[in-house]
Amino acid sequence: MAESAAEPSAYPVGLRLSGRRVVVLGAGQVAQRRLPALLAAGADVLLISPSATPSVEAMADTGELRWERRRYRPGDLDGAWYALISTDDPEANAAASQEAEERRVWAVRSDDAEAATAWTPATGRVEGVTVAVLTGRDPRRSAAVRDAVVEGLRDGTLAAPHHRRPHTPGVALVGGGPGDPDLITVRGRRLLAEADVVIADRLGPRDLLAELPPHVEVIDAAKIPYGRFMAQEAINNALIEHAKAGKAVVRLKGGDPFVFGRGMEEAQALADAGIPCTVVPGISSTISVPGAAGIPVTHRGVAHEFTVVSGHVAPDDGRSLVDWAALATLRGTLVVLMGVENSAAIAAKLIACGRPADTPAAVIQEGTTAAQRRVDATLATLGETVRAEGIRPPAVIVIGDVVALTPPPIAG
Repeated sequence: MAESAAEPSAYPVGLRLSGRRVVVLGAGQVAQRRLPALLAAGADVLLISPSATPSVEAMADTGELRWERRRYRPGDLDGAWYALISTDDPEANAAASQEAEERRVWAVRSDDAEAATAWTPATGRVEGVTVAVLTGRDPRRSAAVRDAVVEGLRDGTLAAPHHRRPHTPGVALVGGGPGDPDLITVRGRRLLAEADVVIADRLGPRDLLAELPPHVEVIDAAKIPYGRFMAQEAINNALIEHAKAGKAVVRLKGGDPFVFGRGMEEAQALADAGIPCTVVPGISSTISVPGAAGIPVTHRGVAHEFTVVSGHVAPDDGRSLVDWAALATLRGTLVVLMGVENSAAIAAKLIACGRPADTPAAVIQEGTTAAQRRVDATLATLGETVRAEGIRPPAVIVIGDVVALTPPPIAG
């Protein structure tokens, strides 16, 4: 016997429904899922159904669509460009499907795809791009492929450069998170993938730099020649110089740009130079590093507050802006960044100002990375423990009763 001919595939097309009539029959879960996209497309939606889910009813109440509270009647598809048939009445669905065929209205039918004249693809939207996937009778695979493509576009792992959109130079101050490359935000990863120049801190997620295309210029901020400039001034000048050259520049910083990251200094310098600047927040090590080490900075009945301070200046240094005496009176959690070198002096100051010497403390080095290391102590032994254990920056110090909490077992 001769083999049967392959079944014709669906012809994909994008419908421009703005201002055009779309009839939706039925207001259950199918309609609830499909209506937002139709409304986002600007369709003039007529909903016909005796009842509706609360979400669909809310769309009608706010005037996003017109709702006639009744069952389908022949002639309802008159003037429609597109129809979604999703009632719980198979006979009504069949009749509406037949009307759509006669009136040449493209129609999706939720209860019988074979009887429909159109299929709804699995869709997603990212950065002005609509991704639509059809795999025939396998909607789960369609959704899986869609999710993979959308995620790739969002995080930059799927390269899709703009060819018709004018290139917009400027600088993005991107918080790279605490160190684990998976903890950068989706937007930050995408901007990295679109960059021409990346000026990176040593505390930024270094593994992400290896993913950049070969044409991207990567500059180590620590190696920018300073000359007669201070380090920060030289970095500011480098950002301005590359942006003025028409490049898309990413300033990749560890943690969050505005949490002890000097991000505002860079944003102000760019503003003074007339350079467009985008700030992309990052996951701060103040919360993420203790969390990765099993320490919650707050916990019911233990700590109702947490305070974050910089320890790069010793408590008795005249340049310090921290009120250590006030901090010693608080009962909550104290998180100290950049405090390894001054840990002994910080602990002594807190004890002298009234914080109990036996307050639990911990130091987490290289938090969220493969080299993460946690060392526990008390406030009284903090300085000596840091010295004896050879703790080196970057490290986060956590002081408070939350340190003594036992974390739940981690699922393997």
